[in-house]
Amino acid sequence: MRGWIGGVAALAVVLGAGLAQAQDFTAERLSDGIRQISTDEFQGRYPGTEGERLTLAWLQAQYEAMGLEPGGPDGQWLQVVELKRYTPVAGSASASWTGPDGVVRPLTVGTDIIVRAATNDGRAAVQSAGLVFAGYGIYAPERGWDDYGDVDVRGKVVIVMSGEPTAPEVTDRFNGAYATHYQSGAYKADEAFRRGAVGIITLVMAPATDANWLRAGQFNNRERTLTPGAADLEFSGAINHDTAQMWAAAAGLTPADMADFATGTFRAKALEGVTLSVAAEETISTLTTHNLLAKIEGTTRPDEVIIYSAHWDHVGVGADHVSPVSTTEDNIYNGAWDNASGTVGVVEMARQLAAAPRAERTFVFAHMAAEEMGLLGAYAYTADPVYPLATTVADINIDMLPLSPPTRDVAIFGKGQNELEDRLQVLAEAEGRYVGDDGMPEQGFYYRSDHFPFARAGVPALMTWHGWDWDEGGREAGEAAWRAKFAADYHRPSDEWSPDLDFRSAVENLTLMYRLGLDLANSEDWPGWKPTSEFGVVRERTASARQ
Repeated sequence: MRGWIGGVAALAVVLGAGLAQAQDFTAERLSDGIRQISTDEFQGRYPGTEGERLTLAWLQAQYEAMGLEPGGPDGQWLQVVELKRYTPVAGSASASWTGPDGVVRPLTVGTDIIVRAATNDGRAAVQSAGLVFAGYGIYAPERGWDDYGDVDVRGKVVIVMSGEPTAPEVTDRFNGAYATHYQSGAYKADEAFRRGAVGIITLVMAPATDANWLRAGQFNNRERTLTPGAADLEFSGAINHDTAQMWAAAAGLTPADMADFATGTFRAKALEGVTLSVAAEETISTLTTHNLLAKIEGTTRPDEVIIYSAHWDHVGVGADHVSPVSTTEDNIYNGAWDNASGTVGVVEMARQLAAAPRAERTFVFAHMAAEEMGLLGAYAYTADPVYPLATTVADINIDMLPLSPPTRDVAIFGKGQNELEDRLQVLAEAEGRYVGDDGMPEQGFYYRSDHFPFARAGVPALMTWHGWDWDEGGREAGEAAWRAKFAADYHRPSDEWSPDLDFRSAVENLTLMYRLGLDLANSEDWPGWKPTSEFGVVRERTASARQ
């Protein structure tokens, strides 16, 4: 490892001395591009609107002018993304359970149980499925955690607790203040589906009379958009503590039988003799949007790909995203910072890499749709990738370039996740900088931008963020300025272009990301995940493709 780090360090010196001359990121080009695609004419760049058409046309024109090739399916610029939206059919949901005595007992949907059939066909029809309580529903061998044990859940409904273990005696197995992917409902559904379950239910530790529980039931009829590639379970739902106790008692289980679910010694328990039947139906509508991809094909290993990604979309006009433009107030969410800045950052990255000597591996510049709706364009890509994920070297994501004076730190999301940060650290040290974390563990930032669907699919992914350790003024000045700007402009109509925007830190970070990409593209290395990362086991499933 010491020799590997030394080799990368030597390469960093070469890059700093030579390839630095092959790139020329400028504040002027960043500012001009951001200004163009965040004008009122683009009306907040909401998917499926004229703002999308204008944005994609602008992007395609930029890449055509550079001489880049289309990077989408079948030699096209665009990858179609069809987003399915589900709305429950009134009165269609029903549920009942049967105990060891054979008596069928109806459940009141919205009070005893909450049910959604937001799966690919919009219908749930489960008859007399067995029930299994699986604690947190987590299987994390790298952390010595296995809630499932040897219990077979094929054809059954899995009941899980929300979140992840936080007890003091086990918290060191996870990431402490930084939550892991294991806490998410999407992970729990994926794991249950992978094991053959037909449905998943979250146990909410509240009585049936709890106001928040009842409110959740009342608002359960809202439209939802299915994440592309999501687990195709028959249904998902939730139960309150009263319903859970009723089922457990019928199965002969006591609270003591379930109490150790947070200790790491728990293993899933079947609720013997208890079965559940569920039916539900939802109408489906489709919103069609698009990812745009451009590429620079590699010289010797073109099938090995480095992706630079950013989402082109923002949140449109008005609170409902598609309101008419107001004549009396500013209701256009222009999204200059979020994420015209990242969009233009990827375009400028392509411009600089196109001017450099052609690399051995392929570069793909991916502009993802519907990030603001839940990373849906990136999920659509990883569900149906243009380039095999097994031979995708890395994803380097740009979301909201830093708008500040130069910083000593290079903040990243997900510090400690993968080896990309080690390479970035070497490159940063060559410039007297260092890699740090985002400083806001409560935000769960690693799971909130377009790098994450790649990580979830096993592809090493990195996203740089806003440094707080200013060259002049240090962390105190940098943190205060960032928090003030974030509070003032994030997802607000005030997020507009201004000639006063400071791109010095953005230029610094783009230069490092450029060098990181070239380092990867001209090596035979496959950066991996750290031993404690939850994504290493996913990457390992395709190891043979990288031999």
